[in-house]
Amino acid sequence: MKHNKLKWLILSQSSVFFASSLIFPFYILFIKNIGSSYTQFGLSYGLFGLSGALIHPLLGRLSARVDNRYFLMANSWGMAVLLLYFPHISDVSQVYIVQVLLGLLGAMQKHGEKILIADYTDSGERGRKIGSYHFWTAVFSAAAIILGGFLADFFTVHIIFYASSIVFFVSGLMLYQNRE
Repeated sequence: MKHNKLKWLILSQSSVFFASSLIFPFYILFIKNIGSSYTQFGLSYGLFGLSGALIHPLLGRLSARVDNRYFLMANSWGMAVLLLYFPHISDVSQVYIVQVLLGLLGAMQKHGEKILIADYTDSGERGRKIGSYHFWTAVFSAAAIILGGFLADFFTVHIIFYASSIVFFVSGLMLYQNRE
């Protein structure tokens, strides 16, 4: 049972890393084009990190009461919705709001991922299985970065945001399908 759940976790999170990596290089350029200074760029990334840090204690307390897959589903479906907004961002204040939301969603993903990896592995094989997990998520991530470059040459960056939204949504469905 644990083995099957781990496979679904690897598949869903590989999809998340694929979707994230597909947009990330373009998102950085996108943010830079909206802001007018390195201070704004630094503040936007600081808000991302700070919002993620501030929610981690709450996630830790909720972990005992909530199925940790819900954190991953919230990340997947929250990102799917948020990415639909990206192409319409036109002001640095909107970037700041999006960065706070990205920080919150990213913290949910990191927290849920780590708890579920621990839950779905036994201590004797944990290292090997975590190595496999990181291998597959990194492969999907690298493939997305390469594919994103090709897609950007043939389509608009907006299409890449929309495609990533779909991949995030499907990832959430994979997690939902893998319920008890």
